[in-house]
Amino acid sequence: MRDWVAHPDVMPILSPGRHRSPRRGACFMEFASYLAGERWSDHPACTHGTLAHLARMVNDRTSEAGRARLTPLIPSVVGLTSEDPMLDVLLALRAASAALPISAEERQRSQAVGVRVALSGLVERDGLTAELRELAEAALRAAPAADAWAIQFIEKVGRGRERMTVRQCRDIVTGAVDGIAWACVADPDERLVALLTAAVSDTARFVGATREAAEVRAEANHPVTALP
Repeated sequence: MRDWVAHPDVMPILSPGRHRSPRRGACFMEFASYLAGERWSDHPACTHGTLAHLARMVNDRTSEAGRARLTPLIPSVVGLTSEDPMLDVLLALRAASAALPISAEERQRSQAVGVRVALSGLVERDGLTAELRELAEAALRAAPAADAWAIQFIEKVGRGRERMTVRQCRDIVTGAVDGIAWACVADPDERLVALLTAAVSDTARFVGATREAAEVRAEANHPVTALP
């Protein structure tokens, strides 16, 4: 790490897995940790945990050529973080909706369950929530057999906890990325890059809207009195 800081011309190359130092390569989030000025890590604090999980998964499941296309996205995840648990649900829904229509049949059932459970946990916020709901419903229509099975499964075992846990959301993301990576389609890399790009955009919109709402509340609680 010190050698890299002393010689900024040495840039890491995106590659799968974790790396002890930049000279051995970098995954997507390790590169982000450097750009954020954090300690070298694939779990930096600068990025929302579930978005970072998705980025690591996509980094590891794309080919070398596809991975190179991820580089321009890295700076955009720095500073994208939120403590609102609804963001985990939205990201899980985005991923499962992308994977469900194209995944192998044996994977579709679990993804349809994930979509259904995430839909049930959505709290209406803004246009982003509505867009993802429409995307998810379209994905379910594209896999009617899996959707029917998911409905019966959920009715039988129940929906579980009232709120989805972070682990549940990240498990859905894992299954979705694997489903896309191993799907019988001609362009899995393109779809994975598109998924991460959309997820980054979703997160930026969500974080921006949350901050704006917080500023509005703060102004309402502490109005500025004009001077005479």
